[in-house]
Amino acid sequence: MRNRMIAGNWKMNETFAEGIELAQGIVDQLASGTGNVDVVVAPPLVDLKGVSEVLTQANSSVALSAQNVYWEESGAFTGETSPAMLTSVGATYCIIGHSERRGYFGETDEDINRKAKALMAHDIVPISCCGESLEVRNAGTHVQFVVDQIKADTKGLEITDPSKYVIAYEPIWAIGTGMTATADDAQEVCGAIRKTLVEIFGAEIAEGIRILYGGSAKPENVGGFLEKEDVDGALVGGASLKADSFVAMVKSAMN
Repeated sequence: MRNRMIAGNWKMNETFAEGIELAQGIVDQLASGTGNVDVVVAPPLVDLKGVSEVLTQANSSVALSAQNVYWEESGAFTGETSPAMLTSVGATYCIIGHSERRGYFGETDEDINRKAKALMAHDIVPISCCGESLEVRNAGTHVQFVVDQIKADTKGLEITDPSKYVIAYEPIWAIGTGMTATADDAQEVCGAIRKTLVEIFGAEIAEGIRILYGGSAKPENVGGFLEKEDVDGALVGGASLKADSFVAMVKSAMN
């Protein structure tokens, strides 16, 4: 049985003080626990330490994620952050391959694959993103496009504990556009992802890997996505920037 997951990607929002305030609000509202739902927050890099301290002081079950990583251990890579650095501030998850990283910064499937291997070597769980553009969706090739991403992103990965790897399907055309995939749209692709994982890792591992939906997910629609067999939670953007809305999504997943 896969635990559901609600992960909040704050993107390039919240100053250090604002991040602490938001984290405290989430922690306070979830003080009674999250049941069998794993809750993750991914603040900007400069907020990681402050948010980590909030989570630690509250003895909260909410986990900390980074939004990006570089695959080298150290060296002359100005502006980058290594897995060991993330571990040192308490991060146990890291988002990789987000469409904004791919689109704005030219990251490739090879990059995402190298990042996943580096993170897993440090016992940090990758939240590895995939998804198609509106052009690909309209061409009717979206399922094969995402399947090919999954094959490239997981190439050579060794997964013995399926809880240590998470996939987030985020159709690019539904991120920050006001457009939202339907629950059936999400299931179509997430189901294909699951079948591909079975081919790569075998049924036992594949059935344990969480697949999240991301793309204008909010309290009003998350329940419909969670009803689908292969949708195990949500990677939340804008709705994660308010404690009330983010917690509402966690509570919806707990029901």
